[in-house]
Amino acid sequence: MKLLCRTVASIFGRQKGNPTSPLDEYVRVFPNDQNALDIFKGDWSSQLPAARKELEAGTISLFNDARIIWAAEQLGGFKSQRVIELGPLEAGHTYMLESLGAESILAIEANKRAYLKCLIVKEVLSLNRSRFLLGDFVSFLRENEKSFDACVASGVLYHMQNPCELIHLISKASKKVVLWTHFYDKELIQAKGIVAGKFSGALKKNYNGFDHVLHKYIYGDALNWTGFCGGSYSYSYWMSREDILACLRFFGFEDLRIGFEEPDHPNGPSLCIVAVRGS
Repeated sequence: MKLLCRTVASIFGRQKGNPTSPLDEYVRVFPNDQNALDIFKGDWSSQLPAARKELEAGTISLFNDARIIWAAEQLGGFKSQRVIELGPLEAGHTYMLESLGAESILAIEANKRAYLKCLIVKEVLSLNRSRFLLGDFVSFLRENEKSFDACVASGVLYHMQNPCELIHLISKASKKVVLWTHFYDKELIQAKGIVAGKFSGALKKNYNGFDHVLHKYIYGDALNWTGFCGGSYSYSYWMSREDILACLRFFGFEDLRIGFEEPDHPNGPSLCIVAVRGS
């Protein structure tokens, strides 16, 4: 934990441009789990599970997410499954996958702060079947030769530079995917003035024979928040609902089930898709 504190302090110092004293790295109160969470005080998105309700972090129920419960029901559960998770954020879904009996979870996170949060959660909640890697999961999937029983890709597709490539790479790594994402719909987005102002034009693209349209999304002021957990560039590309579903089918996912569709989501229309690839 001392090494973790030193690493975090170093990251904070570089990001804020402020010098740090070695003495700032020490905690002078009785050891407890809240101390670890408070390294990122004010930056957490997730509320920890009810079993640890005494701990203060964020407010979003990602450790008891109905979307993961629904996905498990659609897929016949995650028991004894080898899962690859893309963008674990704060390990909320990772915790749920372990609780649902997954044999192993390989979780890949590109954001340094999110990665460190995952390590804190791993320690605080005693996750023992999960491994967290720091780096770009697209790069990993391009080189990957392993087969996984399921892929969980929640909140990542709309942060991609090439979302079609991600779907293609997932199709080669797993026959099953849980995909929650925002999507582009001109009318629905124009009704949300703030969200609409973040889009900057459309591009017609072809990836491996699949024709589609990408809509450029600019992060803007969101980059000023230390808890930012979007993509690794200042912009990303969104796809339409129709193109996402067509892309999944194009790369072999024949069985598509849709749930939790929110046309009025404050950050843009969204849906959850459970997709199973044909043999």
